Amino acid sequence: MTMSAPWARFYSNSCCLCCHVRTGTIILGVWYLIINSVVLLILLSALTDPDQYHLPSAELGGEFEFMDDANMCIATAISLLMILICAMATYGAYKQHAAWIIPFFCYQIFDFALNTLVAISVLVYPNTIQDYLRQLPANFPYKDEIMAVNPTCLAVIILLFISIILAFKGYLISCVWNCYRYINGRNNSDVLMYIATNDTAVSMSLNVLCFILPFLSVIDSFLTFNPKFSIIVFVH
Repeated sequence: MTMSAPWARFYSNSCCLCCHVRTGTIILGVWYLIINSVVLLILLSALTDPDQYHLPSAELGGEFEFMDDANMCIATAISLLMILICAMATYGAYKQHAAWIIPFFCYQIFDFALNTLVAISVLVYPNTIQDYLRQLPANFPYKDEIMAVNPTCLAVIILLFISIILAFKGYLISCVWNCYRYINGRNNSDVLMYIATNDTAVSMSLNVLCFILPFLSVIDSFLTFNPKFSIIVFVH
């Protein structure tokens, strides 16, 4: 009986019950790449034309702007970094380079941890939901209807929604991890096959050499005791 790691039972080469984990990782990387590209285009258009995406403080119900230039620059840098990470994951899954998938996997873990902290904060401090709703603009859609809901029911609904999101994100993390393990294991098996092939070739060469050496020694002995024959062979 062979011993395996406890998490080995969760390893699978398929995701979404229809495609390979490598294909799923490529689709996921392209999807994140498209989303972050759209966000980057919106941010760049907002930087070039601030009046188009500027909301006055009167509409927001407070004395602050919707997003200043510093936050726009930070968001643009984050979008560029995310595009790079998603492109690396897509390329790594397509070309079967396991190391290129690690940054995207780390981002998934970080995003999952942030959503978990949000769920914990809602569970520990349910009143923060009402405080957040009060800070929303007066013309925010369905603000009054949401605030009229019982705070406990609202917290349960939000926790249920966040739990569904966490379950989905956890499944995507497992798909990317399985893709990393698949590519890493395949590369290792290719290396082992290459070493085994070279070892077989070397061993065959040694066997041939060991088979030929006795004949060479016999020929050398014959030429030693028959110098005339060796002269004739040399002349020819």
